[in-house]
Amino acid sequence: MSLFDEVIMTDSGNDSESGHSSTAGNGTPTITPTTRMPGTNSNNNNASSPSAFASLTAGGRLTKLLAREQELIKTLEELTREIEQLEKAPEEDESSKAGAGNGEEGDGDDEGDDLEEFEAPEWCVPIKANVMTYDWDNLAAECQFDVILMDPPWQLATHAPTRGVAIAYQQLPDICIEELPVPKLSSNGFIFIWVINNKYARAFDLMRKWGYSYVDDITWVKQTVNRRMAKGHGYYLQHAKETCLVGKKGEDPPNCRHSIGSDVIFSERRGQSQKPEELYEMIEELVPNGRYLEIFGRKNNLRDYWVTVGNEL
Repeated sequence: MSLFDEVIMTDSGNDSESGHSSTAGNGTPTITPTTRMPGTNSNNNNASSPSAFASLTAGGRLTKLLAREQELIKTLEELTREIEQLEKAPEEDESSKAGAGNGEEGDGDDEGDDLEEFEAPEWCVPIKANVMTYDWDNLAAECQFDVILMDPPWQLATHAPTRGVAIAYQQLPDICIEELPVPKLSSNGFIFIWVINNKYARAFDLMRKWGYSYVDDITWVKQTVNRRMAKGHGYYLQHAKETCLVGKKGEDPPNCRHSIGSDVIFSERRGQSQKPEELYEMIEELVPNGRYLEIFGRKNNLRDYWVTVGNEL
């Protein structure tokens, strides 16, 4: 907002009105310049009123905001350039890798060092699929399983925050897990279900719905690399264990053994949602040479002679 000077004629009789007038010795009125805001009346007798100061303050703020706007525009332009460079980086990396593969760069000894390819066990049967839309009927017609293992992506309760723990998988509502056609996949055998604290009752309901009776449970006590208890986040208490419920229906599967292993596993904590290998060994000891199925499986748990179905393989 621009300011200009107004020349106000004052005389000795209006000192109280202008506050800036003076009189020469001969009584002739003098001309005193005074400053006022645009839009004010020339007869205004209070050029330094609170409204004038407010206008001055608003003008200063506007100037600062305009300067800040220019800074933000400049910052935005810099961020846009950085994003464009980051988007170009993968293309350049692919080109350089391709060049190295063709002998254009490097000696070939380090080829593939930066790309760690996952090698699945030779005799595993991984099936990458959405478990909610997979053709379970076709699988059930081909094979009836002795053991079914699952680690459902339980939906966390809204009143139990994760306390900063990132959940790296999509959660499913209970109704979706319930609709899995588990009864079609096994007529006799065991089911192992990993459960979280607020889903115990729901897991027992699922067992009954699928035709299983609860017979046991397994506790995995998590350990660090130093063999100490690995405590994790919890709502009231810190959690250092996970529980797997065991159910059974029908007759014992062929070659089933009894009184094997232990219902407690002490094992090192690994990646998120990665379960201990000792559980698989226990299942294979319980039902040797059985037909094993894992639902919601992940590639880090692929195992020889197991059929694994999941969308993270």
